Amino acid sequence: MGRWALVMVPGLVPGRPGSGRGAHKPACHGQNAFTTPPLTRKRKAAAATLVDNKPRTAATKAFVALSPAATRTSPSGHSSRKKHKPADQNLDSDSTSATPRNFSVPVRAKSSSPDLNTPASTSMESDEDFMSVGSSPDDFLDTQGSDVESLGEDFGDDFDGGFSKDKDIIATKRKPYEVEFNVLSPGDIERQQNLQINEVSSILGLPPESSAILLRYGRWNREKLIESYMDHPETTLEEAGLGTNFEGTPKTEVIPGFVCDICCEDGDDLETYAMRCGHRFCVDCYRHYLRQKIRGEGEAARIECPGDSCNMIVDSKSLGLLVTDDLKERYHALLTRTYVDDKDNLKWCPAPNCEYAVDCPIKQRDLRRVVPTVQCDCKHYFCFGCTLNDHQPAPCTLVKMWLKKCEDDSETANWISANTKECPRCHSTIEKNGGCNHMTCRKCKHEFCWMCMGLWSEHGTSWYNCNRFEEKSGSEARTAQARSRASLERYLHYYNRYANHEQSAKLDKDLYLKTEKKMTSLQSQSGLSWIEVQFLDTASQALQQCRQTLKWTYAFAYYLSRNNLTEIFEDNQKDLEMAVESLSEMFEKPVPELANLKVDILDKTAYCNKRRVILLSDTAENLKNGEWTFNVDW
Repeated sequence: MGRWALVMVPGLVPGRPGSGRGAHKPACHGQNAFTTPPLTRKRKAAAATLVDNKPRTAATKAFVALSPAATRTSPSGHSSRKKHKPADQNLDSDSTSATPRNFSVPVRAKSSSPDLNTPASTSMESDEDFMSVGSSPDDFLDTQGSDVESLGEDFGDDFDGGFSKDKDIIATKRKPYEVEFNVLSPGDIERQQNLQINEVSSILGLPPESSAILLRYGRWNREKLIESYMDHPETTLEEAGLGTNFEGTPKTEVIPGFVCDICCEDGDDLETYAMRCGHRFCVDCYRHYLRQKIRGEGEAARIECPGDSCNMIVDSKSLGLLVTDDLKERYHALLTRTYVDDKDNLKWCPAPNCEYAVDCPIKQRDLRRVVPTVQCDCKHYFCFGCTLNDHQPAPCTLVKMWLKKCEDDSETANWISANTKECPRCHSTIEKNGGCNHMTCRKCKHEFCWMCMGLWSEHGTSWYNCNRFEEKSGSEARTAQARSRASLERYLHYYNRYANHEQSAKLDKDLYLKTEKKMTSLQSQSGLSWIEVQFLDTASQALQQCRQTLKWTYAFAYYLSRNNLTEIFEDNQKDLEMAVESLSEMFEKPVPELANLKVDILDKTAYCNKRRVILLSDTAENLKNGEWTFNVDW
């Protein structure tokens, strides 16, 4: 049952007759203890209309915008609320406020149970009465706006509500073994060339075709070229094959009485052409010469004048005037290839029939600390440093040493050392062909023991059992033999595992080519959709990448010196190898079983990729920081 309270209104004295107003009566006499003033009813009606017609958020923005004085910053930097005074407060003397200016409405804290100890100060019929007595809707919304503004002021201008910038959310951190690169199409390469040519042409004031020849002469090093031209312009132009005369437009001419120095043809209607150097030949000889240079020799950037001892370079305008359209295409394609070959930060993708180039800022001096693996748009992975297939984590120099060791005859010598022995006297290579340890060199007739390499005369009558292993005469021979055998066993340990993963990768690749057929079969047998069977393609690609990485980890480990880092490296290598073998085993299951193994295959694929990232990241960080020690000089 609600409680009522006495509200003091200025100009109204309860129970006083003759005051011009009705005396106060208790609620038990059938009248309300509190009468809502007309101004309050207007405010309530306005608030209800706003709530019904507009969302609360829009109303909030509108009220905040209309009440710039709703908040005021205190000297301490925090915003303080200021009560908004309505403009129509004094419309009528009868429309006075129902509460004095010092009236305050207590705010109840949110709790699961009511606070019985806090007495009600005013009788409120509803939440709208609370709004009408405490403040107007403008005051309430302005208060919320001031809280938001004060929150931003407390945290400064950088406050973003707890959310980081979009670029921080979207951007992913580059892994330690990844490098920055960009793939360029032939159109991108041509645009880069034209941009640099136009820049140099505008700086030096030369025609674009002459600027192109200058840039190709300077291997597209603009800064060095401009500096050289500014210091010695005539010398630079002569060395580039341009000369100093840039007047005139290239055109063919008919000169009466002209005799070509190449074909010795003459005639009144014979078309001729001469570059700025003045060496004139007939158009047919020029065309044949240019066709031979472009088609036969593959030359485009440095085609010289056919005149004897002339170094003038044929520019693009002269060539466009003389050759056919198909030869022009070949000419521009060769110029594009020359542009990529001349720049250190560009390399062609080595994949067959690929026309893309890769731009990577890695320098040659950085290849001892970085393995710059890049991916072309044709999905081919290769090393930017040596253009070989991806060989992470081994650096380029160690890869070349390993491949040479595997391919040349150096290991044949190790096999000979392990399976044959040299005569202690004449050092001829001898292979044991019988069971007897008493050896006689056919070349020098020296007799020695096969077991200890010592003199056979020191063995006494022990013909078939060597019991003199520690004699001094054969110690050096035995030491060399043991060293060679241990070196060969160590090499074979790493090579066999390297070759095994290389062979497995080839088999996995053959299996990958059959994956689409396998996916189609699984789709028809299990009822899965084409999207749902893509896990086989993902697993196949993960197997190939992990096999490629594991193959080169053994080449890398062969040259590592033993230390604590090597043990960590071998542990990561073992974890990846076990995961790959487990995934490969599941991948080769019969097709009817693959549907039930989908979750396991997806989990194992993710685990393999994670272990590969851990292995490559740890190796790349140690390589970059110079933590690895090697047993060879490289």
